[in-house]
Amino acid sequence: MTMAAPAASRKSDYTPQLVGSGSFIIFLLVIEVLIRAGVLNRFIIPAPSEIIMSFGRLFLEEHIVRRFFFTAGECLVAGVMIAICGIGIGVLMQRFTLLQRACETWVAAFASAPLVLTYPLFMVIFGRNAWTIIMMGFFSALPPVILKTIEGISGTRKVLVNVGRGFNLTPTQRFWKILFPAALPTIFVGVRLGLIFALINIVGTEFLINFGGLGQLINDLAERYDLAGTYAAICFVILVSVFFFMSLEKAERWLRPVD
Repeated sequence: MTMAAPAASRKSDYTPQLVGSGSFIIFLLVIEVLIRAGVLNRFIIPAPSEIIMSFGRLFLEEHIVRRFFFTAGECLVAGVMIAICGIGIGVLMQRFTLLQRACETWVAAFASAPLVLTYPLFMVIFGRNAWTIIMMGFFSALPPVILKTIEGISGTRKVLVNVGRGFNLTPTQRFWKILFPAALPTIFVGVRLGLIFALINIVGTEFLINFGGLGQLINDLAERYDLAGTYAAICFVILVSVFFFMSLEKAERWLRPVD
């Protein structure tokens, strides 16, 4: 019985993935049937089979792999910048109460601003290049990281802080040994939200200024009215998001090995 339990648990670990994959395949089949039956307009929503068939053309003719890594590289640079600057600013604001009370509302307001509409200003400052796209993603993703960092550190249980004081830890030691580890789950939530905002704004800016990777490709395919190719390129945008979220999950497990 002791040997059967781990085997059963390993088998059950794959159940959510199988259910999710099966549900997605069933969804695609239903869409395919509805389009072929004329319920859905194929000139608005291409058939999933046409989207799948267009992947080969994107690899051969549109250099989709190079565009994928271009957009992923922009997201990576923006992600590193928001992690360093967002967490740093959040720690600084939480450390100084006056600064937090003065600026937290402005940061929250900045998070709700449609920053993508300011892309002409960024083009004037940085030019029509990759840095315009990266900085658009960076500034749009900064507020959630700052706010969640403040929330995570402020929400640390007082008993943990008191234990640190009981051991005569310095403020720096209390931060690295107590406050920061306790706040990590909340901080990672902020980084995930930041990456979502960064990816949306990066691809959107590529689309608007017709420069870069996947966003530019989506713009080109949409102007050619290549619906199947457009939806296939959008699938690669989703793939970028999946790649970063999986990497972030592994980083969180590495920083918090106990969990």
